[in-house]
Amino acid sequence: MGSTALLLVVVAAAAHAGWNYFAKRVASGGAAFVWLTAACSTVLYLPLAALVVLRAGLPPLHIGLLGVVVSAALHLAYFVLLQRGYAVGDMSVVYPLARGTGPLLALLIAVLLLDERPGVTGVAGGLLVVLGVLVITSGGGGARPRAGQLAGIGFGLLTGGMIALYTVWDAYAVTVLALSPLLFDWANQLARVVLFAPYAWGRGDRVAGVWANNRREVVLVGLLSPLAYLLVLFAMRLAPVSLVAPARELSIVLAALLAWWLLREGDPVRRIAGSAVVVSGVVLLGIA
Repeated sequence: MGSTALLLVVVAAAAHAGWNYFAKRVASGGAAFVWLTAACSTVLYLPLAALVVLRAGLPPLHIGLLGVVVSAALHLAYFVLLQRGYAVGDMSVVYPLARGTGPLLALLIAVLLLDERPGVTGVAGGLLVVLGVLVITSGGGGARPRAGQLAGIGFGLLTGGMIALYTVWDAYAVTVLALSPLLFDWANQLARVVLFAPYAWGRGDRVAGVWANNRREVVLVGLLSPLAYLLVLFAMRLAPVSLVAPARELSIVLAALLAWWLLREGDPVRRIAGSAVVVSGVVLLGIA
């Protein structure tokens, strides 16, 4: 992986860990929070999307619709599952498990369907990332009772499956379909707003309450979430998805530290040890 792609992935990891921290602060927000953040992202990134259209024009309608509709459905399922996981489990369990299983599955899909060949170093780096995630998610499991942790693990695994699917599809959209990463992600956000509009319309009081009590978190997630993924989309134009997908899990290190430092979730030694293994894997991916 080249230095530019790796730099994009590192910055994306910081933004990704940040927005997940703010999402965890609104763990009870559920689908209302998901819809509000997508709506906020659509408004915040509209000027940039309009600039792309003015400079490069729109892609063919059938190609754009295909890329966006499939991606929006996968991302919507991802956000709902993740938010539900945060409601029933600790961030230090749900987040690493989702982010660790996702890239492993994405690597396998990229090799099988996109005919990518990451090489021995790339595969070793990806496996180290997954091993580090297993270290982080093993052990006593924080302050929640065991039943709650099992539910968190279940939602973490489901979220990881969605991550694998949208990662491979989105890489296909910005490479093979040649869609602009910025315009593609903005249209994706808009599609999520439209798909979830019936929910927001039918539960206006709930949506208004989440906004009134958590508007700072809504705006920050609405800003950081697209930024993190835009950087990854650009990185996937420069490097194979089988390398980018595991490397972006550097965010697990930051999330584990945030969960310990700010959310007061326990067992920091295990988390730091697992995070070090993740970093080792990312280093191998960087030189693959």
